[in-house]
Amino acid sequence: MRRMFERVLAAAAMLAMAASAAQAGPTLTRADRRDGQDLSGTWNYSVDPYRDGIAGFHRGPPGTGHRRYDDSDVEQVTRADPKALYEYDMQRSPTATLPASWLTHAPEMRHYQGLVWYQRRFETPALKPGQRAFLRFEAANYTARVYLNGQAVGEHEGGFTPFSLEVTRLLRAGQNQVTVGVDSTPAVDGAPPPVTDWETYGGLTRPVRLVITPATFVDEAWVRLTRDGKAIAADVRLDGPAAAGQAVKVEVAGLNLTLSGQAGADGVARLSAPAPRGLRRWAPGAPVLYDVRVRAGDDVLTDRVGFRTVEVRGGEILVNGKPVFLRGVCLHEEELGENPARTITQASAHALLAEARDGLHANFVRLAHYPHSEVTTRLADEMGLLVWSEIPIYWLVDFSNARTLTLARGMLEDSIRRDRNRASIVLWSVANETPVSDARNAFLGTLADDVRALDDTRLVTAALLADRKIVDGKQVMGVDDPLAAKLDVLAVNTYAGWYSDDSLDAVAQIAWRPTDKPMVFSEFGADALAGFSDPALMRKFSEDFQARYYVQTLAMAANAPSLRGMSPWILKDFRSPRRQHPVYQQGWNRKGLISPTGRRKAAFKVLADYYEKLAGEAR
Repeated sequence: MRRMFERVLAAAAMLAMAASAAQAGPTLTRADRRDGQDLSGTWNYSVDPYRDGIAGFHRGPPGTGHRRYDDSDVEQVTRADPKALYEYDMQRSPTATLPASWLTHAPEMRHYQGLVWYQRRFETPALKPGQRAFLRFEAANYTARVYLNGQAVGEHEGGFTPFSLEVTRLLRAGQNQVTVGVDSTPAVDGAPPPVTDWETYGGLTRPVRLVITPATFVDEAWVRLTRDGKAIAADVRLDGPAAAGQAVKVEVAGLNLTLSGQAGADGVARLSAPAPRGLRRWAPGAPVLYDVRVRAGDDVLTDRVGFRTVEVRGGEILVNGKPVFLRGVCLHEEELGENPARTITQASAHALLAEARDGLHANFVRLAHYPHSEVTTRLADEMGLLVWSEIPIYWLVDFSNARTLTLARGMLEDSIRRDRNRASIVLWSVANETPVSDARNAFLGTLADDVRALDDTRLVTAALLADRKIVDGKQVMGVDDPLAAKLDVLAVNTYAGWYSDDSLDAVAQIAWRPTDKPMVFSEFGADALAGFSDPALMRKFSEDFQARYYVQTLAMAANAPSLRGMSPWILKDFRSPRRQHPVYQQGWNRKGLISPTGRRKAAFKVLADYYEKLAGEAR
C-alpha cells in the first residue's frame, strides 16, 4: 500500500510540477539589496467577500464596474459618462499602511476572512535599455492575484514564502498602478489546512518591492562551507538570456578569497576552493559573518554569510564538530503588543529574539509553523542563534492529494532557496504533528528527500507525536513513527500534565525510551493568563500551575537519555481563534512565557534558570 501511494504521488507531482514550472518566477534573493523601490506605505483597500472583482454573479468575467484592478480613474469616467455604473472606487476607498494584516485596518476587519483588494500608485523612471523589472512579494496570505496598470501579472498560493513576477513590459515611465487581490480563505487541499491553532492574518504581511535588474542577473548565490568543512563552495544561479556561459566571480571579503568560473548550460555556476586557514567559523553565541560579493556580467549581488558545519554523529548534534545541546524556545511570527498585525520589523524581531537569547539564555529558536520573515532569519545570523525553520505541513493536510504535495514541495524549495545562506538555520522541518498513515509517510518522505537534494549541509527533522506504554508498571514514552527513518533529528511534541490527566508529580516520573538518533522536545507547555495566581488550588491557567508544570517537565527531561535539545511552547502568547475560554483565553493561546505586552510569567524564570545552568555546564 505504501509503495502504491509513493508511485501515485510521485507521478502526479511530476505532472503538476511540469505544468506549473513555466509560471514560476525567479527567487530574487536579497531583494532588499537590489536597485528598485520599496512599495511599503499607504495603500487603498476594498473588501470583496463575494469575490465580485474576480467573476460576475453568473460566473463570467467581472463587468467593467466591478474590476477593482482596472486602471481607469472612476471619478473622471463617471463625470464624463453619468450613465456609467461603477460599484467600487479604489482611489477613494479606505487606506492602510502596509505591510500589515488587515485584522488591524479597522474594527470591522478584525475577524474578516475572504478577499481584499489592495491598490497603490507609484512613480518610477523609464527602464534603461536591457533592464528588467519585477514585483517581489515577501509574503501574501494566503492566495494573491497581481495586476499592474490593469493587466494581470500572475498568481501565487501560500502565505509565507516570497514570489516574484516580471513586469518589464507593463511598467510605465511615470505613474503606475499596482493592484493585489489577497484571499485569506484556506484551501482544503492547501497548506496549512483550514483548521490551525494560530490566527490567519490575511493580507500583505511582508514588504512589496519593485526590483530592477540587468537583462541577465544573479538570481541566487548559495555560498557555504562544505559539509566536511574542507572547502568554500558557491552555487550561483543566473536568470536571463546570457546566463549560459556567463563568467561568475564570488569574492569573500576578509578572507582574500575569490572563486571564479562560468555558468553551465543550466545557468548555474558551481565553484569551490579550499577553506582558508584564517577562516573564523560562525557559532552560536559567537556569530562571525563575512561580506560576500557575487559578480556576473553587469550584475552584483551582496550578502553577509557565516561559515559553519552541522552534523549528527551517533546520538549527538555537532556544530563545527562540537556537541551542542539546543536550549531553545518556539516562536510565532508576531510582534509584541495587544493587537498584533504580523508586521515584523527589525526592532520587533530583535525584541523577540533578545527575549530568547538574553532573557532565557537560549541558543536556539524554533520558528513555527511556517517560514518566518527574512528579517528574523537574518537577525538570527547576526545574534548567534541556531534556528529550526519549518513549512506549514500541519495536522490534517490532504496527504493523498497530488496538488497538495506539489504545493508543499514548492513552499519547501522557496524557503530553502531564500535562506540557504543563513548560517543560523541548522534544521529544516517538513511537518508538525501529523498522524501516521501510508499517504502521510510517502508525502513527508518525499519532502525529506527534497531537503537533502536542495541542501546537504543541514539536518532534516519533523515534529512528531509521542506514544506511551506501560513497562514494568511504569509510564514510558517514546517515538514510534516510520518517518523517523527519513530524519536526522527526532523531534517530539509532548504535553503530559496539560493535555493528559497526569498529576504534575507523575510527569516528573515518566521515562523515555532511548533512540538511535538525537531527540529534541520540540514542544511542551501549559497555558497561563499573566497575572492570574492560584497557589492554593494550582488551577490550570494560573501562573503557579505553569511554573510548576515547567519544573516537573524539566525533571522529566532528565529521564530521556537521547535528549539533545528542547524548544518549549512558546515564547509569547499569540492569537488563536480556537481558544475561546471567556476568562483565560479570549482568542489567545496563553502558553507563552511572556504576555502580549512582554510581561514575563513565573515560568519564564524557571526556564531561564535551567538554561543558565546548562550554559554554565557547557562552558
